[in-house]
Amino acid sequence: MRGAWRAGRVRAAEAALMATVPNGTLMQRAAAALARRAALMLDGVYGSTVLVLTGPGDNGGDALYAGARLARRGARVLALPLASRTHEDALADLLNAGGRVVHTPPSRVDLVIDGILGIGGRPGLREDAAAIVEGLTAPVLAVDLPSGVDVDTGDVPGPAVTADVTITFGCLKPALVVGPAAARAGLIEVADIGLGPYLDEPYVLIPSSADVAAAWRRPRPGDDKYTRGVLGIAAGSARYPGAARLAVAGALAGPGGYVRYAGPAAREVAGAHPEVVTYWRAAEAGRVQAWTVGPGLGTDGVARAELMSMLDHPVPVCVDADAITLLSQDPAALAGRQGPTVLTPHDREFARLFGREPGPDRVAAARELAERTGAVVLLKGHRTVVAAPDGRAYANPTGHPALSTAGSGDVLSGLLGSLLASGVEPALAAVSAAYLHGLAGARAAADGPVTAPRVADALREVVRDVVG
Repeated sequence: MRGAWRAGRVRAAEAALMATVPNGTLMQRAAAALARRAALMLDGVYGSTVLVLTGPGDNGGDALYAGARLARRGARVLALPLASRTHEDALADLLNAGGRVVHTPPSRVDLVIDGILGIGGRPGLREDAAAIVEGLTAPVLAVDLPSGVDVDTGDVPGPAVTADVTITFGCLKPALVVGPAAARAGLIEVADIGLGPYLDEPYVLIPSSADVAAAWRRPRPGDDKYTRGVLGIAAGSARYPGAARLAVAGALAGPGGYVRYAGPAAREVAGAHPEVVTYWRAAEAGRVQAWTVGPGLGTDGVARAELMSMLDHPVPVCVDADAITLLSQDPAALAGRQGPTVLTPHDREFARLFGREPGPDRVAAARELAERTGAVVLLKGHRTVVAAPDGRAYANPTGHPALSTAGSGDVLSGLLGSLLASGVEPALAAVSAAYLHGLAGARAAADGPVTAPRVADALREVVRDVVG
């Protein structure tokens, strides 16, 4: 898996690397990567107009040196300083190459290079910079990260740049993969400047399709429906029978071999999914390798009893939706539990469990809840975060806004339960489910307005493409 590192770790790695190379080497490596990507974004470098927004730090220097390279290829490069000082050597290089300094944006620009703030800058933009950024209409190439975002958390507490492409140097940063900042980065390219040997363990991991495929439990020649994994699903109610159908649909796209449904929506589930064996109560379902509990379950005494009976057994349990509400009323229910638990809250459910919403640092919040409960936490959002009790954290790169529709989470919890039943390690099961669910949302959105049944249908296609 790829990793993302916080600013302090990146600066330490840069300092270690700079001690081994001539002065200015890293900045020139960064400038070369920027100029190359800028040339790809322009419809021909010669005769184009490039506006460089420059701040006081090294990102401004990277942008100015890149501008000088473009100017030497015939571009009209204009530097607009947005701080009281600029990188003097880089500005001199740009002026020597034929670039100019301006104090207002020109009327026509083919490309903007955002070098206002870097990983050392405070989040948010000054009023003058924010006014200029708001008026941008040309494509934007961000240097290392879009200016104004919080590099370590992905928060966007004030005005910030929205980039079409971000070139980040040496490694990914959390702002490029989590929180609202991730949506502002556009296409992300990591430029290798030699940091690799100097980086330690990443702050957060980012899965790929290859990682999901490697975790997937494929049928073996000697398997039967039991050895592939039996999932029990306790979901749905007289009021919400559809939640049961959707959770079962998600499970049937997973790697398990057998689904047993327990609940008051048994007739609806059997009618929609004849391969599923149905029961009225979890106690009737027999042995399973994992449970998914909660979607549409309700929060009455019967639902509470169902949840507590599952938590008493040492098999993995995916706790979702109404079951999270029930658990928040009795958090001690997880104390001493023998089997793994995966919690799948959205922000309001997280607040019920934790006492407050996640706040700007979603990775830290998910980690803290995982440590407090001893459970894997899948914190839903545009960039879903998964945290394990041992400190591992993952950011899902496939989120899609269309998944913010009723019933979508039910599909996710069913898929996650199937992965658990098949024997996938709980954190990887949560990561894999979120990854595939995000792809399914994007695929469903490509065909028009998204509903949860469309997500479930698309999920089978996505599993085919990713897992094979």
